[in-house]
Amino acid sequence: MTAHPVPDQHGANLYTTDPALRDLLQVYMPRELLAHLEPVLTRLGALAGGELDDLAGIADRNPPTLELRTRTGIDQQRIDKHPAYVEMERLAFGEFALAAISHRQDVLGWEGQLPAVVKYALTYLFVQAEFGLCCPVSMTDSLTRTLKKFGSPDLVQRWLPSLTSLDLDTLSQGAMFMTEQGAGSDIAATTTLARPDLQHPGAWLLTGDKWFCSNPDAALAMVLARVEGGPAGMKGVSLFLLPRDLEDGTHNHYRIIRLKDKLGTRSMASGEIRLEGARAWLVGEQGRGFVQMADMVNNSRLSNGVRAAGLMRRAVSEAMHVARNREAFGRKLIDLPLMRRQLLKLQVPAEQARTMVFQTAQALRAADAGDEAAKPLARILTPLIKFRACRDARKVTGDAMEVRGGCGYIEEWADPRLVRDAHLGSIWEGTSNIVALDVVRAIRREGSLAALQSHWQSQLDEMTLDAALRARLQSAAKRATALAQAAAEAGQDAIARQAASALYHVTSAIAMCWEAHRMGKPQRTEWADLVLRHRLEPKDPLAADMAPLNDSLLAH
Repeated sequence: MTAHPVPDQHGANLYTTDPALRDLLQVYMPRELLAHLEPVLTRLGALAGGELDDLAGIADRNPPTLELRTRTGIDQQRIDKHPAYVEMERLAFGEFALAAISHRQDVLGWEGQLPAVVKYALTYLFVQAEFGLCCPVSMTDSLTRTLKKFGSPDLVQRWLPSLTSLDLDTLSQGAMFMTEQGAGSDIAATTTLARPDLQHPGAWLLTGDKWFCSNPDAALAMVLARVEGGPAGMKGVSLFLLPRDLEDGTHNHYRIIRLKDKLGTRSMASGEIRLEGARAWLVGEQGRGFVQMADMVNNSRLSNGVRAAGLMRRAVSEAMHVARNREAFGRKLIDLPLMRRQLLKLQVPAEQARTMVFQTAQALRAADAGDEAAKPLARILTPLIKFRACRDARKVTGDAMEVRGGCGYIEEWADPRLVRDAHLGSIWEGTSNIVALDVVRAIRREGSLAALQSHWQSQLDEMTLDAALRARLQSAAKRATALAQAAAEAGQDAIARQAASALYHVTSAIAMCWEAHRMGKPQRTEWADLVLRHRLEPKDPLAADMAPLNDSLLAH
C-alpha cells in the first residue's frame, strides 16, 4: 500500500514518541516516582496526541460567549463554554489535578506531596494539545499558593478546599485582575479604589475598571486596588481576594462588560470587568500588594515558560513527522541536507526550554523547602525562562509550520493554533522588556547573579568534560557574567535583553552537559555545543558555515 503523500501524526502518543523526555525525567525525578507516574504520563501522552487535541481544535473554533441577561430580562451574567472546553477542564483540573498537585498530598495515586517537576512535566504534555485552558489552571494554582502564603487563616480555611477540589462541581477556579487601561506593567498607576465596608467589618468595597481579565467568571480573583486615602505610588496598592458570589448566593457587585476577541487562546474567555462596590478581603499586609501579587505573577511566569517549551516540542514533533514521511524530488525531506540543518536549528531552542523548565522546577522545589541558597537562584531562573523561551516559541512554531508547507497554513491542522498561541507568552505576565528588566532587578537587589554563578560551577565541578568544551563553556559564562554586571549598573537598562539572553543560553548549555552526565548519555552535550555555536559564540554572517551536521540528534 502506498503511503499517503500528506503525513499526519494525529493519534501518536506524545509521551512515548519522545524518549528524550523520559531520559530527562529520570534525571529530575526519583526512580520510584517516575515508575509510579509512567501510566499517567502514557495516558496523557495518548490524549494529547489524539482526543485532547481534537477537543482543543473544537474549542478553538467555538470560543466562549457572554450572556448578560436571562430571557426574562434578569441581569445574570454567564459565560457559556463549549462542551469540548468543559471536558478539557475535567481532564486538567480533575483527572490530572494540574492545579492541585502542589497543594494536596493525595493526587495521582501518590501518598505525600508530589514535587513541582511532576506538575510541570504533565503541563508540558497537556499544553502540546491545549494552551488556553492552561492559563486558568496556572492562575488557580498560583492564587492558591499566594493565598496560603499571605492570606489570613480564616480566608485559607474558607477557600482552600474548593480551590484544590478535583470535582468541577465543587471546584473554585482562580484568576487575577491587575491590568487597567492606564496601568498595565506600571502597577503604581493603578486607580481601582478600595474602601472599608462599614456593614461587613473586615471586608472592603472595590470600585474601578479592569481592562484584561482572563477567566473572568472564576470563583475567586486576586485584585490590585488602591486603598482610599492611602499614599500615592506603589506603596498605596494592596492585594484583595474577590469572590464571584457572596455568601447569600447572590452575585458580587461587578460586571463583565465584554469578552475579548483574541489572536490566540480562543478557547478560554478573557474579558473586561467593572467593579461597582464589589466586596473583597485584604490579602496580606496593606500597601504591599505588588510584592504579594509578584509571588503569584512569578509562579505564572514559570508556567508561561513551561507552556512555551511545550508548544515548541509539539511544533518540532510535527515538523519531524512531516520530514520523515513526506517525499520531494524522490527523497524523504529529512534526507535533504538543508532540511536537516533547519530541523536541528528548530530543536535547539526547544531542547533549551525544556532543560530550563526542569532546572527552574528543581530550584523552586529547593527554595520552597527552605533552602536559602536556592531562593535567589529560583528568583532569576523564572524571569529568564519566561523571557527567552516565550520569544523563541514564536519563531519555532512559525518555522515548523513552514516545514509542513501549504497545509501548515490551514486551520484544520494544529500549526496555525500553535503560532497564534505562541505569541501570548511574551505579552502576559509581563512583556519581554519588563521581564528582562526583572532579571536585572534580581541581580541588583537579590544577589541572584552570584547564585547563578554558583549553580553553574557546582554543575561543572560534578562532571568530566572534554577540555575544549569545558573551556568554551567557561569562556561563555565569564562573558555573560560581565555583560549581566554591566546591565545591572545604573543607566544600562538598554542592554537588559541582551544580558538576559546570554544568561539563559549559558545556563541551558551547562545544564545540558550536566544532564548528559547524569543520564549517562554524552549525546546530550551535542545540544550544548549547538547552543554555544549558534547562540553564544561569535559568527561571521558572510562566512560559509561548513560545520558538520549532528545527524544523530535527528533520531527522535
